[in-house]
Amino acid sequence: MSMRWLLGVILTVATLWSGYWFIASNAVEMGLSGWLDTRQSDGWVAEYSDVATRGFPNRLDTTITNIELADPGTGVAWKAPFFKIFALSYKPNHIIAIWPHAQTLASPYEKISVTSEDMRGSVVFTPGTSLELDRSNFDLQAVQLRSDLGWSAAVEKGKFFTRQTVGKTDTHDIWFEATNLTPSANVKNTLDPASLLPVEFETLRIDSTVAFTAPWDRFALEKNRPQISALHLKDLQATWGNLDLRAAGKLNVNSAGIPTGKITIKATNWRNMLRIAVDTGVVPQNISKTLESALEFLAGISGHPDTLDAPLTFKNGKVSFGPIPLGKAPSFAIR
Repeated sequence: MSMRWLLGVILTVATLWSGYWFIASNAVEMGLSGWLDTRQSDGWVAEYSDVATRGFPNRLDTTITNIELADPGTGVAWKAPFFKIFALSYKPNHIIAIWPHAQTLASPYEKISVTSEDMRGSVVFTPGTSLELDRSNFDLQAVQLRSDLGWSAAVEKGKFFTRQTVGKTDTHDIWFEATNLTPSANVKNTLDPASLLPVEFETLRIDSTVAFTAPWDRFALEKNRPQISALHLKDLQATWGNLDLRAAGKLNVNSAGIPTGKITIKATNWRNMLRIAVDTGVVPQNISKTLESALEFLAGISGHPDTLDAPLTFKNGKVSFGPIPLGKAPSFAIR
């Protein structure tokens, strides 16, 4: 009798779990299809061939095939042969996203083919229907970009990490690192016409905390993007050959995207950096000598003539480096 009772319990649990899985898989498929169809109603291009979920009994592995999205507000478009979203059936707010080895990004100005050995991310949402981002972790391996304008670029390895900042609302800790970053040949020739530097940037690393005006959730994509309201740059490091740039500081950003605050810059072999800025037109040729003399004065104050250590100051819509005005401050607005 006890064995029959136990068998009945097992069969009942199995039946209930099977029913739960099929209900959950159907909800995932209908939710994704419904979201894409709603984007079409909003004027987007939102095409796809199929949405299918597998993985019974413990996984919800969903594949969207032949997906194409285009936002009419920005003109940005994305096209891929598939996009995969994996989740444990008992933990649906934690997903693994996998991109194909080849995909396409486009804007009103150019089309970029993206290839990679691996491109995947782990995303955790806070419980609820708004799908607010809690934390994420993305890995990139051997990514190459090729534009129809003729340029190409590559990164050997990249990592991107975010998490909600403890004790703060709509604020995220954001960390990024790329190694062996190869700029396009045009950019390399422009930045380094004498070929004095390696082909690749050895390291680009950013450690920051960014406050936004609203949560990053599904409405951020469907409606208006959250805007940056404050930036705490804990550490920025960029190393390219014998050039080494470090930066840290804090900025507040107003509703128009204009920053106010200071970022301390430490630049090793700054004369080569100035030469690059002149070659690229960032610094006009006619003021380069005057600027070099002023920077030499700043470097002399620090006691290291090859190293600059001075604040980049943002105030009243302008930006200056130490006492040297550089012009209009950049906008931090997100489209």
